Amino acid sequence: MQRGIVYALSGYFLWGIAPLFWRLLREIDSLEVLAHRMVWSPLTLLLVLLATRNLSWIRPAFKTRKTLLTFFITAVLLGVNWGVFIWAISVDRTVDASLGYFINPLLSVMLGMLFLGETMRPGQWAAVAVAAFGVAYLTWVEQTLPWIGLVLAVTFGLYGLMRKTADLNAIEGLSMETGLLLIPALLFMGWLAASGELHYIQAGLPMKGLLMLAGAVTVIPLLFFSAGARRIPLAMVGIFQYIAPSLQFLLGVLVFREPFTTAQLIGYVIIWVALALYTLESLRHNRRVTA
Repeated sequence: MQRGIVYALSGYFLWGIAPLFWRLLREIDSLEVLAHRMVWSPLTLLLVLLATRNLSWIRPAFKTRKTLLTFFITAVLLGVNWGVFIWAISVDRTVDASLGYFINPLLSVMLGMLFLGETMRPGQWAAVAVAAFGVAYLTWVEQTLPWIGLVLAVTFGLYGLMRKTADLNAIEGLSMETGLLLIPALLFMGWLAASGELHYIQAGLPMKGLLMLAGAVTVIPLLFFSAGARRIPLAMVGIFQYIAPSLQFLLGVLVFREPFTTAQLIGYVIIWVALALYTLESLRHNRRVTA
C-alpha cells in the first residue's frame, strides 16, 4: 500500500511538472516535437517490453481487427491530445491546458453515462452542473470558448472511454498506440528533412538529447502510475489525479508568469468547487459500498 502511494504520487508529480520539459523545446515547431514524441515513445516502450519479456501479446493484438480499430482510434485521440498540450506549453497557455485535466474526471462520468449505461448519482449531476457553469463563466469573461482545455478534456475523456473497453493493459496499450503513430511520425520527419526544415539535424547535441528524452518523459510517469494504481484503492487514485493539473496550473501562474486575471480565477474557483463536490460524493459513496 505504502509503495503504491509512492508510485502513484511519483507518476502524477512527473505529469504535473512535465511542462518544464516541453517548455525547453519551445524553439522547435510543436509538430516536430510531437513527431519526436511519437518516435521515441515506442522505442522506449520496446526497451521496457524487452526488459520485462512481455512480447507475446503483440502478434495476436495486431491480427485482431477489433483491437486494431480500437487502438487506431485511441492513437489518433492521443496524438491530438499530445499535440495540443505541447503547443499550449510553447505559446504560454499552460494554465489553459491545466483546465482540461481539471474537468476531465467530470467529463468521464458523463461519457460513462452516455456510452456505457452507467448511472450518475445526484451528487455527480450537481458537480457536473457546477463545472458547466464555470466553463460558461470563463467563456463569458474571456469572450471566447476555453477550447484548449475542452479539447484536452474531450480527447482524453474519449481516450479513457475507449481504453476502458480495450483488452490490453496500460503499457501494452500505449505500446500499440505509439507503434501505430510511429510510421506517420517518421514520414512527417522525413518530409521535413527533405525540405530542409527538420530542426533535429541542425540542433546541437543538448537539444538532440532533449528530443530523444521525449520518450522517457512520456513513458516513466505511466510506469509509476501503473505500478501505483495496482496497489492502492480506486478512491485514492481519484484524489491523486488532481495533483498533475494543480502543479501545471501553479507552474503557469507562478513560474511561467502567464496572464491570469481575477475574473479567470473566479471561473477556476467555480470548477474547483465542482471537483470538491465530486470528490466528496465519491468518497461518501465508496464508504457506503464498502461498509
